[in-house]
Amino acid sequence: MSEASVPSVSVAQARELFFAQGRDPAPWIAPHISRSWQRSRPVDPQCIDPTPMAPSLLNERREQAMRLLSCAQPELDGLAEHAVGNGCIVALSDATGLILEEIGSPDFLPKAQRVALQPGVEWSESHRGTNAIGTALAERVALMVLGGEHYLAQNGRLGCAAAPIFSGRGELAGALDISGETARVNHHALGLVRMAAQQVEHRMLLAEASGHVLRFHARPGLIGTAREGLMVIEGGRIVAANRVALDLFGRSWEGLLDLDAEEFLGAQWPRMEHKRSLLTLPGGQQIATVMERTGTANSGTGRSGARHAMAAAPIDNDDVVRPLLARAVRVLNEGVPVLVNGETGSGKEVFSRRLHAASRRSAGPFVAVDCASLPETLIEAELFGYEEGAFTGARRKGMPGRIREAHGGVLFLDEIAEIPLALQTRLLRVLEGRVVTPLGGGQGVAVDFDLVCATHAGLPALVEAGRFRADLMYRVAGFTVALPALYERADRRALIARLFLESGGAAKHLCLENDALERLAAYRWPGNVRELRSVLRALVALADPGDAVTADALPAHLRDAAPVADFSEATASQPNAPLQTITRHAIDEALRACDHDVARAARRLGVHRSTVYRHLARQRPPAGNTKD
Repeated sequence: MSEASVPSVSVAQARELFFAQGRDPAPWIAPHISRSWQRSRPVDPQCIDPTPMAPSLLNERREQAMRLLSCAQPELDGLAEHAVGNGCIVALSDATGLILEEIGSPDFLPKAQRVALQPGVEWSESHRGTNAIGTALAERVALMVLGGEHYLAQNGRLGCAAAPIFSGRGELAGALDISGETARVNHHALGLVRMAAQQVEHRMLLAEASGHVLRFHARPGLIGTAREGLMVIEGGRIVAANRVALDLFGRSWEGLLDLDAEEFLGAQWPRMEHKRSLLTLPGGQQIATVMERTGTANSGTGRSGARHAMAAAPIDNDDVVRPLLARAVRVLNEGVPVLVNGETGSGKEVFSRRLHAASRRSAGPFVAVDCASLPETLIEAELFGYEEGAFTGARRKGMPGRIREAHGGVLFLDEIAEIPLALQTRLLRVLEGRVVTPLGGGQGVAVDFDLVCATHAGLPALVEAGRFRADLMYRVAGFTVALPALYERADRRALIARLFLESGGAAKHLCLENDALERLAAYRWPGNVRELRSVLRALVALADPGDAVTADALPAHLRDAAPVADFSEATASQPNAPLQTITRHAIDEALRACDHDVARAARRLGVHRSTVYRHLARQRPPAGNTKD
């Protein structure tokens, strides 16, 4: 009997046989449930739900799984939409079954926490008996565990679907899970987590690859998507592959890894680099291939294959954001406020939420306040709260305020530069004394939170203009993270290609042609990633399934825009130029790209501001040497 064909009404009979009579339940339940119940025998069926591990320990485990968390974040965000709409939650665990992250329906989250389905609790079979996370890890396949199929009786109202996540060497990295009430979880949910796990594996393999990456599929249009086969060759040997590659070759990881690459590709395989080729498999099937050297495919030079290059790269600007995030986490965990600076649409709140998720306060709330969207007359009440009758229109029982709501977590003040000058003194007193007093008087309330602020404005300039208090600036800007604008990013071609696929291009089997990609990459993008996503969604919506999207399909303002200077390509085209010339050119281009903002140009180049100032001084003509 197949696992899918077992009637659900038999579960109660199976539980009676197994738990009351000690008999084999195999004829009555799905084989994977029967095997899991047998493995779960050491677990007490009436065991008490565990207490989540201490936030500091959970934070350590999250840091150990930072690659997994980074590569899974887009899928968590995507699955969250399904989960919220269906009254479910999405959970990500590590390879031991420890839940690292959880997001979803506000209605179901409290129910999940009542059965310890929350970050900091291990849901391996050895701890929680049969459950989707632990059993998917044990069976190494995507599966569902519904209602009474759970080993523990208190989990009998849960429905869960989970899929394991593998590294490129076949090692378990974690699991993705959708959980809700039993009626809410079905084969559609199982399909979603299975596809999401495949996306995560794809990102992780590319993020960890070194040497050569072979992309391939029997359908050429799928190269550059998460459905492509991937193989990593290092030192002439196959060191990693994804599950699509294993299926296409009919091999297991054990039968493929560490073999000589010539066995599959022939002695001339290094000459395949940056070429589209046809490869004949042992059974005679032909597949399309693209060979890339890691570090080259992301250069955006527009060579053959660039339209798909790194289309499913890791999280946005991974190579830049990950070290920024790691440093910010260390600072925030010491209680030092973090200021995130970046242009509108560059992802300041997304970065801040990831910072909270990776910090010591991850188990606490993330309370976001958009200071720019609140009227000046309301922002004080919103932040500090108020007592009953504090002002006309106040709620009868008062309101605690956002600062008090952030107790035990992270307070995120977006566009902090917009806080009225009159309130800045009061905010400073709260940050220094950690006591907030609501409007209308009353007792001051002690608060404990970490602070993250964001702004697109330069606070020092506002201080000089008298619009922002200097002492508050020093208090909120203990550590500043400068997020690059989209046009400043060296990986923008790869990012555009990936977001095009994620915006529906993959689902409709669309191909983003190289001329369109180059026009998109050359645009200034004043709205940054937010604007880019909107444009890509419109392109996908207007395209028919299977279309090749060319530059002619782009909006007129993109086709006609003057290209943004790209100093990395300009200097690369002058490989024999003297070092001084290349350096001067790089600084000039960085200054132009940053609107002659010396501080931003220095950050972009990774040099001290004094280097840029010295360059500017050398460009000025000597005194008395000017022409009339």
